[in-house]
Amino acid sequence: MSLNVEHLRRTADTLEQAVAKLGEVAPGDEVMYDLFRNAAVKSFELSLETTGKLLRKALKLYGGSPREVDRLVFKDLFRHASKHGLLDEAAVERWFGYRANRNTTAHDYGAGFANETLKILPAYLQDVRALAATLQGLFDAQA
Repeated sequence: MSLNVEHLRRTADTLEQAVAKLGEVAPGDEVMYDLFRNAAVKSFELSLETTGKLLRKALKLYGGSPREVDRLVFKDLFRHASKHGLLDEAAVERWFGYRANRNTTAHDYGAGFANETLKILPAYLQDVRALAATLQGLFDAQA
């Protein structure tokens, strides 16, 4: 199975740029602040969904029923990733937190919550880049 994680890396790059630009917004420029904050939150959501899709593909490489893998809920994807050595337990717990945050952002459009999401993004970027590298290594080994 020849797969790559380029889309995931691009979503992480977009997220990183949105956060960087957010830090450059002049005080009082609410429109630009909202623009970059919203871009960061959406990039976070997109990269998290992309991660789930890539983990499904990765777990299928370990055998078992592809249908069963497709039925796994998000938390189970990460538990299985830990079982196969793709993540350690501490990383799995952080990913659970990212998913919980994402589920809230999908239902709470308030600026306060979006600003709370911004606080987790530096750690998230480290984790998403580390997982992208791990997955790319796995996919390359299968090619």
